Amino acid sequence: FCDTCKNQYFPQTERIYFVSTRAIAWLKQKKIPFDVVHYDHEEKGATFAAQATGFPLEQTVKTLVVDLGGKSFGLALMPGDRQLSLKKLAKAFGVKKATMADTASAERLTGYHVGGISPFGLRQRLPAVMEESLQRWDEVMINAGQRGAMLKMAPGDILKAIGCRMDSLI
Repeated sequence: FCDTCKNQYFPQTERIYFVSTRAIAWLKQKKIPFDVVHYDHEEKGATFAAQATGFPLEQTVKTLVVDLGGKSFGLALMPGDRQLSLKKLAKAFGVKKATMADTASAERLTGYHVGGISPFGLRQRLPAVMEESLQRWDEVMINAGQRGAMLKMAPGDILKAIGCRMDSLI
């Protein structure tokens, strides 16, 4: 027990996380099922998150903020092991050209830091497209809106939650 607060003391190796993010609160409000998975965040990216959680990279979803031109932005939800085709993404959104949004725009639009961007509970609602190959999995992991926190959930629940659609983005 801690002498100062009289609560039970947990050594560093037995961390207990009490985290809630806008994404988690938003999903709870909508009654969308998910499990929170925590890991020690040491670097940005789906590859590190997959390694740290022991979850397959191809089932770890990266949320990419894209610039659709004309001050329009959107989200691309991609498997961690695949590269986004900006040409296919532009076609999916019905625009001539798409580029990756800069860090400042991505953080301003979503309200999350890069490396912790979630498609849920965004500061500004953005249209989204999910790479169709993700539907083959029963569960995927997607960012919970904070570096070091992921959500394990069904791809169909992601589609339903944010009203996004599937398309070929690879």
